[in-house]
Amino acid sequence: MNTENLDLGTILIVDDTPANVSILFDFLAENGYKVLVAQEGKRAIQKAEYAFPDLILLDVMMPGIDGFETCQILKSKDRTKDIPIIFMTALADTVDKVRGFQLGAADYLTKPIQHEEVLARITTHLNFRRLQKQLQSHSAELEKRNQELDAFSRTVAHDLKNPLNAVMGYTQMLIDECSPHSPPDEDMIETLHLIDKASRKMVNIIDALLLLAGVTKQLKVTTEALDMTHIISQVEQRLAYMIKDSQASLIYSPTWPSALGYAPWVEEIWANYLSNGIKYGGKPPRLELGADHLSSSSKGEPGEDQKWIRFWVRDNGPGLSPEAQTQLFTPFTRLHKDSSTEGHGLGLSIVQQVVEKLGGKVGVETTLGQGCLFYFTLPAVAPITS
Repeated sequence: MNTENLDLGTILIVDDTPANVSILFDFLAENGYKVLVAQEGKRAIQKAEYAFPDLILLDVMMPGIDGFETCQILKSKDRTKDIPIIFMTALADTVDKVRGFQLGAADYLTKPIQHEEVLARITTHLNFRRLQKQLQSHSAELEKRNQELDAFSRTVAHDLKNPLNAVMGYTQMLIDECSPHSPPDEDMIETLHLIDKASRKMVNIIDALLLLAGVTKQLKVTTEALDMTHIISQVEQRLAYMIKDSQASLIYSPTWPSALGYAPWVEEIWANYLSNGIKYGGKPPRLELGADHLSSSSKGEPGEDQKWIRFWVRDNGPGLSPEAQTQLFTPFTRLHKDSSTEGHGLGLSIVQQVVEKLGGKVGVETTLGQGCLFYFTLPAVAPITS
């Protein structure tokens, strides 16, 4: 075979028997591999760390440290732990083979070595190793791009938010100055209101992007008992312009069951569910807010002692088809594509990620023509026992 232009990888043979090494060396070299040799365990470890071969053929029975100990040391080192090791042994005992696999060996070859078998096994494990390296490389590149995108999103969001806040402030100032004085210019007032409304929508989009980046990056948050009355009051203030423009009505109890969560995130859950109900509810929207106590099995985790609370928003909209329900929590997907209602399609995706980070679930109950009930679950605060 002409091996002049082949570069199939580097194989390290570790064997103290020169005759075995010579035969394997010649055969592998003829088949396009670069071959290195070590005659005992310590030298094999040194060569593996220095040359970083693609695969190691390791004899079990050697003077000094045997193949098992050599394998254990190689697998304990960061640089060599991922190199596939194929044991070569005359041992037929299953216990010995199991021990080798437990130490991290990829395969076994039984002596006397058959050339076609060794070639087939080397090819298989090298192909698998190459796929592993490609996957690791792609994962590292994806992680790098995600970090760059996160940094870019945060920079852009913060850079946009400051001038937008200024626009909103100046607009509100002009509205306040015009309204109480001699006849205001109605066209100007209307224009200022439109600017203010557009600015608030852009701020909401920026807040959504920042929250999504934060939820994706933050592994864990500290939860505490929530003041749901205060949270919903905050949300009502945030959505005051939407509620006024749409003439929406919100109906809910002044008291709420006590649940565990992270208040800033739970505020966003309610803000997204309520704004969704205002946009796509009836004309005018009528939103009912409520909560139910659930058993542990209702969360889908039988045997769990934790009690759960389901919080929900029911609207008076047209409801959703089964097809639309399958797309509900997909990022950047708008279900009402024929609607004049504006939206960026992030809201429900954010709700799902936030709730899952808090340990709960999201969902919808709906029938065409009968509105929707959007819900999320949170763990209940455990009662104090004496």
